[in-house]
Amino acid sequence: MASPGLLSRSICARCLTRSLTTYVALPSSRIPLRSFSWTPYRTAFTPPNPSSLGKATPAKQYRRTRKWLRRLAYLAAFTGTAWAVDRTFYASAMTRSARTFGNGLWVALDYKINFRENPPFAHDVTEVHERSARRLFELLRTNGGLYLKIGQAIAMQSAILPPEFQKMFARMFDDAPQNDWEDVRKVIMEDFDGKTPEEVFNVSFTGDPRAGIMEKKARASASVAQVHWARLSDGREVAIKIQKREIAQQVGWDLWAFKVVAKIYTYWFDIPMYNLVPYITERLMLECDFQNEATNSERMAELVKGEPRLRDRVYIPKVYHELSSKRVMTAEWIEGIRLWDKDGITKPWAGGWRHGSPGADGEPLPVPASLPRPTNPRDYYGHLKPERSSWRGKDGRGGLGLNLKEVMTTMVDLFSAQMFLWGYVHCDPHPGNIFIRRLPNGHSQLVLIDHGLYVNMSPSFRHQYSLFWKSLMTFDNQTLKDVVKEWGVNNSEVMASATLMRPYEGGEGSVNKKLRAIGNEKDKKKRQYEMQQAMRKGIREMLADEKKWPRELIFIGRNMRIVQGNNQYLGSPVNRIKITGQWASKALTEDPNLRWSERWRHYGSHLLFKTVLWTTDLYFYYAKVRQWLGKGKGMDDDIEEQMRRMAADYGVEMQHGVFEG
Repeated sequence: MASPGLLSRSICARCLTRSLTTYVALPSSRIPLRSFSWTPYRTAFTPPNPSSLGKATPAKQYRRTRKWLRRLAYLAAFTGTAWAVDRTFYASAMTRSARTFGNGLWVALDYKINFRENPPFAHDVTEVHERSARRLFELLRTNGGLYLKIGQAIAMQSAILPPEFQKMFARMFDDAPQNDWEDVRKVIMEDFDGKTPEEVFNVSFTGDPRAGIMEKKARASASVAQVHWARLSDGREVAIKIQKREIAQQVGWDLWAFKVVAKIYTYWFDIPMYNLVPYITERLMLECDFQNEATNSERMAELVKGEPRLRDRVYIPKVYHELSSKRVMTAEWIEGIRLWDKDGITKPWAGGWRHGSPGADGEPLPVPASLPRPTNPRDYYGHLKPERSSWRGKDGRGGLGLNLKEVMTTMVDLFSAQMFLWGYVHCDPHPGNIFIRRLPNGHSQLVLIDHGLYVNMSPSFRHQYSLFWKSLMTFDNQTLKDVVKEWGVNNSEVMASATLMRPYEGGEGSVNKKLRAIGNEKDKKKRQYEMQQAMRKGIREMLADEKKWPRELIFIGRNMRIVQGNNQYLGSPVNRIKITGQWASKALTEDPNLRWSERWRHYGSHLLFKTVLWTTDLYFYYAKVRQWLGKGKGMDDDIEEQMRRMAADYGVEMQHGVFEG
């Protein structure tokens, strides 16, 4: 360190050019100037030579990062544009399809990897079913529209699907969200050449006394449509069924996605189902055409009127074609009680002697002294329809005072006539589509609505199906085998068990033998896996020849399953199997396509058949006695409980409470 003495001296400019060769620390008073060299200082203050700095390094460009950022920006812009276009012009149809493919492939992979005795990524097969059911349920509820119809179909197939799907999909029967009035208005204007609802139906939303009135809030909302009440200017009260605006844009994409997923599952899981898909999609497309529904409704009304055994017990509402289109259907308003209201059907009648439900037996609906006519358009979002509930009594606790056995007998008779007599079958007899009214004579009347989903059976298939049912009841196994062979089914007992929704006991017992063999397994996991493998094999046996297998059976089976569920819900008041078998046998004697000799032969066997059927009443009344004693729930429920206990022993749980969601 330099001494303070040295630093305090003044140094001239010439001295700054000298070099300091040696520097020794000395006292500040004795530092020799000649030993001081200034070269290090001069070097420190001299700029470096550019050549000594080396070659210049170019600035970093980050080209790969910018390239990927640019790609991400393009992708985000494309995705945002596609999403906006899809949402604006296609009602999110492409987004729904992408969601379907993603969830469908995920579930397929899950089953492909984990559907085995000891799954690698699950405790057992039940866990795989549970998470797959939850994923598919959320998919169907999120997509809505036709996807809800598919979910309801899944909920009804409890005979062949795992219980985890039943528990989850039972909630598919809840009311769907309804669309805003502006969407409803647009559908009406699009289908009626730009005319507003006020012009089409001659209604007013400002209180004009010369016009009719209409509620802007829907009375009911389903998967593809919603229903509004209106009173026309001529006094008619109508139900206006309006298709949800997005359905027309979504249906094509939804059914295409359904086809693709079915194709993948058919290939991946070796279950022959894809050949059935075109028929299913055709039916669903027709269900979205309300002109087709109006035609179905009128045809069924004519068939009912022409059948003396049903004309006074069943009613089909009138359709007003001048107020209907492909997406709008206007029909007669019905005042009645839904089938699921057991108390409303059975509680004592307080409506007076020789009086029936409002509008029953062709009587016009009673009109109150004054109808509400609000002047504020917002008030039309409330309920304007008069409440006609005086028949419930002063305390409002009354009902129709009807017998559940009579109600259920009418229902089984109606759908049996559709299958065996007319070959024209309503395939959605859900409790929400059935109203019950009381006639002035004190008897019940069933009102059937929602005629969008029908199947038309050919005369030959209808004859075969009647023979099939009669053979089931009489254990005529040879005829049973001959009929199902025509349908391309190898195992008649599997087909019979699927139809009866319980193991068929009149044959060689192949179904029971397979079940018992599986039931002998000690390991519960192995039993579960083997049971569901057997069910999968059974489906393949039923669809052995897909070209011969009648597509109509898909929806006829749905009809019979729902009717069975209705009977169970009401406490199994009738012997459903006996009534169905009687209609099947009787239809063979009335088939106009048969020769007289064949019809008389069937008539003779029908008399014998009725005697055989009498034996089924023995079990029915035995089940009734047990029900009265509190030890059973009725024939259908007792049979199902036996089947459920048996299935539980094999590691399978059966759930049929599809209307409890």
